[in-house]
Amino acid sequence: MCEAATTLEPDQFDSYWRDGFVFPIRVLSEADALRYRRALEDIEAAWSDADLPAPLSHYLRVNAQCVLPLATELAMHAAVLDAVESILGPDLLIWSAEFFVKESRSGHVVSMHQDLTYWGLGETSDQVTAWIALSPSTVRSGCMDFVRGSHRSPILPHNDTFADANMLSRGQEIAVEVSEADKTSIVLEPGQMSLHHGLTIHGSGPNRSRDRRIGFAIRYLSPKAKQKVADRDYAIVARGVDSSGHFIHYAPPGRLFAPRSLALYEQIRSDQAKALTAGAALEVSLYQPSIG
Repeated sequence: MCEAATTLEPDQFDSYWRDGFVFPIRVLSEADALRYRRALEDIEAAWSDADLPAPLSHYLRVNAQCVLPLATELAMHAAVLDAVESILGPDLLIWSAEFFVKESRSGHVVSMHQDLTYWGLGETSDQVTAWIALSPSTVRSGCMDFVRGSHRSPILPHNDTFADANMLSRGQEIAVEVSEADKTSIVLEPGQMSLHHGLTIHGSGPNRSRDRRIGFAIRYLSPKAKQKVADRDYAIVARGVDSSGHFIHYAPPGRLFAPRSLALYEQIRSDQAKALTAGAALEVSLYQPSIG
């Protein structure tokens, strides 16, 4: 199957702003999606027992763009950027990127939440999350569920459950009941992508399939976005220019886990912690990196 057109079609653009999400968008061939999956699994095999400052799962789950060239290569893929540009405009920043892996027959879930709740960026429309499937993402394997039109709500109250099976560090969960009838299952084939607004309520269920469910999420910003809680924030310029001065720029990593990249990773995590842990009763990071 060939890759997608360079920009969203008018109906896809309208769907994003009407519903708070759009899918499926073909950005990789199935063969290329498999190639990226194998590259990720090669890293897992080669580095899982390596002498890194933190477990490998930390680097896959939080700010992978700092230390994994694979992450920035995929985040800067032209077809992905073309689709995101349709929403945010020609100037694009990569704020974060992470691999979401649910092992086969695992009970791990992502509770229903809004992304922008804990990022310190406010209730902005200058942020888009792209989620690329590197394996089949189905209802059985624990695909994402979105609540249509929920991006028109403000940031709603969330509860921190700290549930062990939750892939979010606080087990953060929106403090309103979301009925099954209000959920849209985001079924994606390998190489397909969804885009969603940072205020869209979403989550995902357990993986009951025999395969790993592997997704890659990239958080893109327009330079108009601004960190409002932490003292400093960081981004990679993916396309166009950023003359806003809101973010400290850094270059994509040149090789896996280079010392300079590891140091930058720790600096970014430290500086972002003020926003990511604001109001938490316990010491947390944004996600539970120990969960695959």
